[in-house]
This record gives sequence, C-alpha cells and structure tokens, in this order.
Amino acid sequence: MIDPLPELSTEQSDPRYSQIDRLPTEQIARLMNQADAAVPVAVAVAIPAISGAIDAISARMSQGGRLIYVGAGTSGRLAVLDASECPPTFGTDPSLVQGVIAGGPDALTRSVEGAEDDTEAGAAAMKDLGVGALDSVVGVSASGRAPFVLGALAEAAGRGALTVGLSCNEGAPLSAAAQHGIEVVVGPEVVTGSTRLKAGTAQKLVLNMISTISMVKLGRTYGNKMVEMSAMNSKLADRALRMVRDITGADRETAGAALDAAGGRTKVAVLMIQHGIDADAARALLATHGERLSDALSG
Repeated sequence: MIDPLPELSTEQSDPRYSQIDRLPTEQIARLMNQADAAVPVAVAVAIPAISGAIDAISARMSQGGRLIYVGAGTSGRLAVLDASECPPTFGTDPSLVQGVIAGGPDALTRSVEGAEDDTEAGAAAMKDLGVGALDSVVGVSASGRAPFVLGALAEAAGRGALTVGLSCNEGAPLSAAAQHGIEVVVGPEVVTGSTRLKAGTAQKLVLNMISTISMVKLGRTYGNKMVEMSAMNSKLADRALRMVRDITGADRETAGAALDAAGGRTKVAVLMIQHGIDADAARALLATHGERLSDALSG
C-alpha cells in the first residue's frame, strides 16, 4: 500500500475557504464557482498529454480493442458513468467501453471499506476481463496513488495493453506506471481533501474527451451529429428524425419512413434517401466503408 502524502496538492488546505462554515450560502456558492472556474484552465494545460493518449487509444480500438477505465471511489464512479454513456450515445456494444470500480457494483452507491487499497484486486479485475494487447486501460485516481488502480495498470501492462494514468497531482506514481500520464493539477479543494469537487470535475472533463474524441475518430459521428445514437425513447427518436432531415434535406414523412425501414438506424436511413437504395443495400454500403457515413455517402 502507498501511504497518502500530506504534500499532495489535492490534500492541502486552502486558507481562502477556512471560514466557509461561517459564511452565508450565496458567498459559499460564489467561492465554489470561482474555484470551479480554474478547472478548465488546468485541463487545457494537459491537452497535449490527453491528445497523445486518445490517439493511442483510438488506434487500438480501430483494430478491435476495448477501452477500459479503472478507478476507486469518486474516480471509479466517474469512470463507470462515462463508460455507461457510450452505448446510448454512440451505439457501441457495452463491452467496448467498460468501467471498473474498486469494490464492484456496490461501490457505486456506497463506500466499500478498503477496496481502494487492494492492489491484488485491481490486478484480478484485469485478469477477469481478459485484458489483452489491443486493449487500452485508463487508470483514474485523483491522488494518483490508489493501490487498486496501480495494481490494475501493472497487470494490464504485463498483458501488453496500452496504459494511461489520469490523476490530479504532479509526479503521480500513476503517471510513472503508465505509458501515457495525464496530470490535471487543480490544487486544494474548497472542502479540504474532498476530491469529488474540482478533481472530480477535472476527471469528468478528461473522460468526456477520451470517450468522445475516440468515437469521433472511429467514425461514430457524422460531423458533430451522433448518428450511431440508440433511439430508445421519444426524445431520441425525434432527434434521429431531425438528424436525417438535416443531413438529407428530406421532409418529415420521407425521413420517418426511411428510419422505420432502417430499424431506427440513422446512418442507414440517410444512405437510403441519398442513394435511393433499400435498407439492406444501405447496410452493405456502410459495411464496405467501415461503417463511416461520410465515406459511404461519397463512395
């Protein structure tokens, strides 16, 4: 186990907030808002490292690899959240992007004592997933020292996987353990040590970038449109209809009929309208062009 060090920036006490328990609500809210405004600035500093990691991840995913996030506590919950949003947003199989949290599913809603400190459990999680050379494993830890995450990354590296470490402290052990180290240094929290605040926000912003940009590079959007989105409710079905109309210029009736024939698949409906073909031909055309709508439209 790696003992937490008092010099970690995320563990420091900021004197600006030492009297918040005596302040009126609005003043505390303004202080928090001012603190949060520093987070995007810190993320911007790390963009070169973030970009390098995304390029490496998407290269492996294009060959059939998976993206696996690993974290403990708040970091683990954010990891699972980001992974869980990929199927509805980008139409991915749930196995393509996965989140692993120390302590298992129970830890999503309550603290599981000692789970973060179990190095062997982190390694076991990678074994259980059968992590291999095409996979990318992103360890997420605000301190950059969580033993569960370090154990997972060590096991993943030994299996030939790409490893990325996302932390909120400089010189984090997680960065040293990973091929790609991302350090978003946000400094002390409004409530000392509560890394669900600025550190958590920073991690969410970076995870947004990793998953979204990887999916863009894999052709799972058309421009900025989520054309692989699963239309699982009326709001999303209406969004799919609007996307088909925006891309093709078709009227509502034509777009709706194409979507129905396409089984709700936006890309198939677009190709049906643009090329005047049926759903089977549209699906075949997509497959020929690696499921990239832009290539299928021009092909």
